[in-house]
Amino acid sequence: MQIGIIGAGSIGTILARRLARAGHDVSVANSRAPETVNAAALSTGATAVWAADAAAAAGVVIVSVNLGQIPSVADLVAAAPADAVIIDTSNYFPHRDGVIEGLGQGQTESLWVQRQYRRPLVKAWNTITTASFADRSTEPGTPGRIALPVAADDDRQRAVGMELVEQTGFTAFDAGVIADSWRQQPGTPAYTTDLTVEELPAALAKADAHAAARRRDLMIQIYDERTQTEGSLPGPDFQLALTRALF
Repeated sequence: MQIGIIGAGSIGTILARRLARAGHDVSVANSRAPETVNAAALSTGATAVWAADAAAAAGVVIVSVNLGQIPSVADLVAAAPADAVIIDTSNYFPHRDGVIEGLGQGQTESLWVQRQYRRPLVKAWNTITTASFADRSTEPGTPGRIALPVAADDDRQRAVGMELVEQTGFTAFDAGVIADSWRQQPGTPAYTTDLTVEELPAALAKADAHAAARRRDLMIQIYDERTQTEGSLPGPDFQLALTRALF
């Protein structure tokens, strides 16, 4: 596949490496010039391009930017080929993204994202931490393999998203339509808890839309307090224990 990735942060960099290694023609862009893209993103054959070029001719466009940045790339995404699959990895954090009207009290974030892009959307890779994404990928059939939910309204597009999730080292789980993707938002039992495909369905079913925002904010508060106490961000073991306890 010809894949364009907009966003060369931690998740975008790992996506570029893994998908290029899987044999795809991958272009990756950040918000600046191609020469400023992290060399790690290009280490397995991806090409650095301008953001407009990442979407212009891609069969799949993966947008991996903070949710608050989505309006700044929306026109680029909307201009992708009509049959391109648009995959979004974002999550809403008001302390980082600012308060966005219509979000934060149980609303489905991906419906808001779809309106910005004016395109159907696939939601994937939003429920895993950078540390687990980098270090806990495994081959199919590996005991304890982490499963990631994939939501979309179009069956073909969801299947594409699931295929790519599998190629990045995780079991893809069909999480249904975008209207139900609130079940994989921050503060829900499926969010950054590194569940297996046997555990994930029950976690999605247990999600509470109104409690999720409160739990998400409590997670951030604990992270901030721990960071101030320790002088650095909590490590991955602490993060996983915390999200499993809270969510």
